[in-house]
Amino acid sequence: MAVGAVVVNRLKSPLFPDTLYGVIYEPWAFTCVQDGQINLEPDEESYRAARDALDGIDPTNGCLFYYNPKTATSRWMFKRPTDYTETIGNHVFMK
Repeated sequence: MAVGAVVVNRLKSPLFPDTLYGVIYEPWAFTCVQDGQINLEPDEESYRAARDALDGIDPTNGCLFYYNPKTATSRWMFKRPTDYTETIGNHVFMK
């Protein structure tokens, strides 16, 4: 749900594309798009999380970025002048 919230937050932000497709498929925005995970068959939990995010549930409190510090290969996130906000599971979420 937290990643879905990031997508919704980006959709609301003037810094990102103004369509859901544009946000999700913005080049290099989401690793799961780059590596093809986005094409996996979603389970009921995935659908529920997507519905919750679209309904405005946001455990990230408005974050626009996230990464997994254990697996991230791109270090650009560490140079961003953004505020650390939340750690949810294995991911760090930032504004």
